[in-house]
Amino acid sequence: MTFSIAGRCTRTGMLGVAITTSSICVGSRCPWVRSHAGAVSTQNVTLPSIGPRFLDRVATGIAAPDALAGVMEETPYPEYRQVVGIDASGHTAYFDGANTLGRNAVAEGANCIAAGNLLRSVKLPGAMVDSFSNSSQHHLAERLLIAIECGLYECGGEEGKVHSAALLVAEAQEWPLVDLRVDWDEQDPVTSLRALWTDYSPQMNDYTLRALDPCEAPAFGVPGDE
Repeated sequence: MTFSIAGRCTRTGMLGVAITTSSICVGSRCPWVRSHAGAVSTQNVTLPSIGPRFLDRVATGIAAPDALAGVMEETPYPEYRQVVGIDASGHTAYFDGANTLGRNAVAEGANCIAAGNLLRSVKLPGAMVDSFSNSSQHHLAERLLIAIECGLYECGGEEGKVHSAALLVAEAQEWPLVDLRVDWDEQDPVTSLRALWTDYSPQMNDYTLRALDPCEAPAFGVPGDE
């Protein structure tokens, strides 16, 4: 029903998640990021609170494996949860409950981790990890998106049709640098997410500059803004 990848950029320290699923509004409940802390996806039968609880722990310096283990010890119905996470040092962790749906798998790589359930192929997470590893010259958001595209278009995706997708990246600020979502698309939310990223990426840093230094920010380019 869902597959995702969490990753870290060694050049910039950015942390992020890309995810897609057959259900609606995946970006509202599954992916979580925090600058200088980590990134996490909580999926299968989703419990959104796992995300911020994991980030709270890694933000204190607890490594991802210990942080996630501690969270899952306190989580109800853990057998229904599938979780992947990464911390700011690149340590990865996962939890794959016994009741994770259908054909499911997890793959870890250098500074990335991918997982999915109800997959057409258990090779999908490994292929996403390889794709991420082979695209290190790109912005982290682009790398994560390339990996999700690989999972969907080259590895068959999940058993059913995907309908929503999200791309979430944190850099230096308290808010995400990238927070793009396709909440419902009958045809192909990943293609729609790609179009959003193509439109947003040239303006991305302008929004940070506007927040931090409005006097130096470029014009908005809307009627009446001179």
